[in-house]
Amino acid sequence: MTHEMTVNDVRYSVDEDADTSLLQVLRENLGLKGTRFGCGVGLCGACFVLLDGQPTPSCDTPLWAAEGKEVVTIEGLGGPGDLHPLQQAFLDEQAAQCGYCLSGVLISAAALLTRDPAPDEAEVAAALDRNLCRCGAQRRMIRAVVRAAKDQQ
Repeated sequence: MTHEMTVNDVRYSVDEDADTSLLQVLRENLGLKGTRFGCGVGLCGACFVLLDGQPTPSCDTPLWAAEGKEVVTIEGLGGPGDLHPLQQAFLDEQAAQCGYCLSGVLISAAALLTRDPAPDEAEVAAALDRNLCRCGAQRRMIRAVVRAAKDQQ
């Protein structure tokens, strides 16, 4: 069955089973490897994408749930030569260690800055609460999000 969705402002028709995970479609069908597989049950945040503007675990979101919706992956936030302010702030603050969780963290942070362009550290921490980082870079990540918010003002 064919499913229609928009990913990073590009319209796609995907011929997959409706219950195939959005993560699998993004990585295997569309070649968007920035979204990571972590826990597989939507608890760690490594696979987060924006689904109609909301941070959503793509590992346990079936393809049918994304049909007709806007999906934004880490590749859709920005890239070389056109970094999103969050990406630049994370570089400036050296907010990543291994980087495995980073795409999901940046997605959650982007959703936060859309809702609240001037969050404080507590609000950033709450917004990133669902994103697990085992490297211990959370404080640097929080500082980077606050910095990006200030840089955008």
